[in-house]
Amino acid sequence: MPQVELKPCFLTPKRVQPEYPLFVYLPGMDGTGELLRSQTSGLEAGFDVRCLAIPRKDLTSWEELTKNILDLIHAELEKSSQRPVYLCGESFGGCLAMKVATKAAHLFKRIILINPASAFRLRPFLDWASQITYLVPESFYDVGALGLLPFLASLERMTRSDRHELLKTMRSVPSATVNWRLALLREFAVDDSQLRRLTQQVLLIAGAGDRLLPSVDEVKRIAGILPNAEVLVLPNSGHACLLEQDISLYEILKNTNFLEPREQKVYQLQVKEVS
Repeated sequence: MPQVELKPCFLTPKRVQPEYPLFVYLPGMDGTGELLRSQTSGLEAGFDVRCLAIPRKDLTSWEELTKNILDLIHAELEKSSQRPVYLCGESFGGCLAMKVATKAAHLFKRIILINPASAFRLRPFLDWASQITYLVPESFYDVGALGLLPFLASLERMTRSDRHELLKTMRSVPSATVNWRLALLREFAVDDSQLRRLTQQVLLIAGAGDRLLPSVDEVKRIAGILPNAEVLVLPNSGHACLLEQDISLYEILKNTNFLEPREQKVYQLQVKEVS
């Protein structure tokens, strides 16, 4: 796993495709961007993919993270300013995506939120527990990560290697960083009036089997605020749904007519070639 120590950056897959729309993925609490790898090849069929990676010891505010991400996006658009941008945030990254989108709504053609951790406030127990995690000795975090795994993911729907990678990634984040990001979730807020100004299409995805957060309730709440939102509930999926074997984010975007005509045409040509 690459060590990102100085400031947030974009991880770029092997295929750089500046002629395609830019797809920006903001990751969950781990902040690595590495866990999107099982989805990258599918997304590359129609997008130029970038995954945000946040330094392991990053303790910056929502505002600073938002500024860093917008700087990274502007740097990408300087290379090809005419292409549309898709913004995708998962869990913690879903909160970050809302901050970024409301700060610079004009940049984004489409927005995707997956099990957004703004649902954190709907779990009073998590709120309380997160306030005392700093009392937990560092040596107990490895055990805690293992115990949290069944709540974070539907393990039976993942490959052995992906289960191992998820646990490894969770253990790679220092306890101080975990506590800081939990504190950010406790204080997270976006005004309804700001969300209502997001007039582009927004796809809200939730796993019905999410045992960590009430994600279905949360995406329905957000959909009631946004002027142009669609909700998709994955009936058997957990919180870390993008790691599940039968989940393809690109297929989801295609099947919900969330792709722009150009990307849809690319997909149809690929299907035709295969058949």
